[in-house]
Amino acid sequence: MQKPPARSKEATHERIVETAARAIRRSGYDGTSVADIMKEAGLTHGGFYAHFPSREAMLAEAADRAGAEAVATSTRIAASAPPEQGLQSLLRAYLSKEHCNSPEAGCPVAALGSEMPRQAPEVRRAATRRIKEMIDVVARQSPDWGQPGAHEHALVTAATMVGALVMARAVDDPKLSDALLKAALKHLTSACA
Repeated sequence: MQKPPARSKEATHERIVETAARAIRRSGYDGTSVADIMKEAGLTHGGFYAHFPSREAMLAEAADRAGAEAVATSTRIAASAPPEQGLQSLLRAYLSKEHCNSPEAGCPVAALGSEMPRQAPEVRRAATRRIKEMIDVVARQSPDWGQPGAHEHALVTAATMVGALVMARAVDDPKLSDALLKAALKHLTSACA
């Protein structure tokens, strides 16, 4: 029996990780089974172990991918804004109704943060690395970048962004959801001016 080319295996692996990154943001870690991911990726359940030694290894790669996508999106949004307006553009995009309504394509911290303490160390490690990168993106866009207290300011900004999005997604009242996003945006943009 002939082995498939390495590129084909790499492409299949990437498809599984991409599918898992969306699935964990949509359904949570515990709501994401190997069988569901493989089916959504158009593959058989039996092929899973040719790509990952365990479910936790796949979840770690999925957490890393989801975090990398969020960091890349935030970086791209900030970079496309006029000078000195990168943070405001990032805040508007993050605290938007579109982001609130698209958890599977959005910030994994807002979608998965409450589940993180119960995850395997390798999953938490991957998520933590990407959270640090996200805080760094916020810090580099802050008007006080390089000043004393800038890192602390970025921590508070990132925590407020995530918390507002979590709450806006949690409530079943669309007006309250919008109010949470708008209040956080107003507060953060005035604090960052």
